[in-house]
Amino acid sequence: MARILVVDDDPMICSVLSDFVSSQGHEAVVALRLQEAMGKLEQARPDLVFLDVNLPDGSGLEAIGAIRNHETAPEVIIITGEGSSAGASQAIHNGAWDYVRKPLSVESVELSLNRALQYRRRKNGQNAAKALHRGEIIGKSPALNQCLELAGKAAATDAPVLITGETGTGKELFARLIHENSQRAGHNFVIVDCASLPPTLVESILFGHEKGTFTGANQSRSGLVGPGPSGHPLS
Repeated sequence: MARILVVDDDPMICSVLSDFVSSQGHEAVVALRLQEAMGKLEQARPDLVFLDVNLPDGSGLEAIGAIRNHETAPEVIIITGEGSSAGASQAIHNGAWDYVRKPLSVESVELSLNRALQYRRRKNGQNAAKALHRGEIIGKSPALNQCLELAGKAAATDAPVLITGETGTGKELFARLIHENSQRAGHNFVIVDCASLPPTLVESILFGHEKGTFTGANQSRSGLVGPGPSGHPLS
């Protein structure tokens, strides 16, 4: 069972989220103001905080750092009715686990809640960067540790991950790290240089094809990723 702090100035939102949290077998604590939330943070020591952006006495986005720096370092899920890609990016940059928009749906809240708690359990009270099997990634700078923490969050989920960066920044190393720290670590890690694939054969090479699908397809072939012939998944 986890302890969840719900921070929103709308009593109805607090009530709905509290009921949902309780239905999932967790304990819910409510705060209608940011100052009240900071007090509850100390008293309740929650594992996770649902945090509204626009509160009467402050900004939830600006409070993420203070909440994450608390001794218990709870995960933070931002909730707001004014969602935007810029706001989502800022929330994640500030240390939030996720960002869900109002009106809240059961599916989005449940998915985010379960993934955040699963990640927290995997940390098991340790620093995420230290708990990871880092492979060939070395260093201990704050920027690298932040990247490792994000990689750990990604590894704890089944969500697709896009890694961007300039040539030589270690994108492939981080992709491998995520794979090796995930529940898929026992499966193949396939590297594909998409830039070198002939445009007319990309689909066939990646996902495979059945015999006779196109001219020259004399036999069925499995793809590098995705299902092989007859829909059988690759191992």
